[in-house]
Amino acid sequence: MTETPLESQRKIGRGELAPGCPVHADADGVWHVQDFATARSMLRSTETRQAGFGVENAAKMEGRMRMPVLYRDGPEHREHRRQTAKYFTPKRVDTAYRSLMERLADEQCEKLRRRGQADLSQLSFALAVAVAAEVIGLTESGPGMAKRLDRFFMERGASNRLVALIKEVRSNANMALFYWLDVRPAVNARRRERRDDLISHLLGEGCTKAEILGECVTFAAAGMVTTREFITVAAWHLFTDDDLRAAYTGGDEKQRVAILHEILRLEPVVANLARWTTAEVAVPGAVIPPGARVDIGVAAANLDSGAVGPDAGQVCPGRSLADGVGDAGLSFGDGPHRCPGAYIAIQETDIFLTKLLAVPGLRMVSSPKVAIRPEIASYELTNLRLAVR
Repeated sequence: MTETPLESQRKIGRGELAPGCPVHADADGVWHVQDFATARSMLRSTETRQAGFGVENAAKMEGRMRMPVLYRDGPEHREHRRQTAKYFTPKRVDTAYRSLMERLADEQCEKLRRRGQADLSQLSFALAVAVAAEVIGLTESGPGMAKRLDRFFMERGASNRLVALIKEVRSNANMALFYWLDVRPAVNARRRERRDDLISHLLGEGCTKAEILGECVTFAAAGMVTTREFITVAAWHLFTDDDLRAAYTGGDEKQRVAILHEILRLEPVVANLARWTTAEVAVPGAVIPPGARVDIGVAAANLDSGAVGPDAGQVCPGRSLADGVGDAGLSFGDGPHRCPGAYIAIQETDIFLTKLLAVPGLRMVSSPKVAIRPEIASYELTNLRLAVR
């Protein structure tokens, strides 16, 4: 089955998708998984290791420093996730971060009212950065952390070697600024007095400043950039579907969250996840050899009617799902590397959009510009302009 515009309400084109297509290897030897059951089993497999997200570059430092948790696998990775899970539980989020999210959302809505117009991606990024900073412990920064991080992530990826070199120089400069102005002050403050956050935990494990910087960057990418993109795409759907918007603004929290999960199922921020096999892995219809790269098509798997039911390309909150299938499909991943901040992302999105859509006279002036970042298979939405009368 190939996705066509008529079959899908997706705002973000993901090319030719074949949900339910048998596992197969392409001419380059990369194995492709597009059905939900196999995609989930590959993400849960203990006979794979992380690929993509720059892990190949990070591996060059292996042996000289501890790799960020995103790049680790096995018992060490599981133990780290177990110890840090407390920062992301629903109870913790509700008690420690909800009031912060409420205040920050109010500030961004007030900024929009004061200016009359704004780019939603900038408003949502300011919110996502501040929330993630609280969880991580980046609370000693001066103004401008969001801009520093935005510049850093904008410099990733290039089409030719010269441009790549220029971007690398700029990226390193932005990384240095992030370290000196954001990470270093936070580390120094927590050396003097530990707090209940991720940086304090890392210091307790004996991590160096370079190792803490690595963790901060990966958590920033996972917790700030992806949340910004999801807030923007969710708002785009709500602004262009009157019935969906009415259901969202008129629903209770449970109903609103169901709508957000359904939009995320349809619009996963990261469309593909990659793994290397460490042993022979048997899947329906094939045996993937050890040392193979596997491309797990999240965007395709989330349209697998065997998992999510009919009309898989439509936004249908409360749809009937197969046993064990989450409301957002595989959009938060699965298995050992499942996104730990899933609950935080949904809650801050709901809080912000609920307040935003309540602003009198709010309207969308222009749809966002869409770009795909092939190095991480994610979309990037900019210039969704909002205005208030």
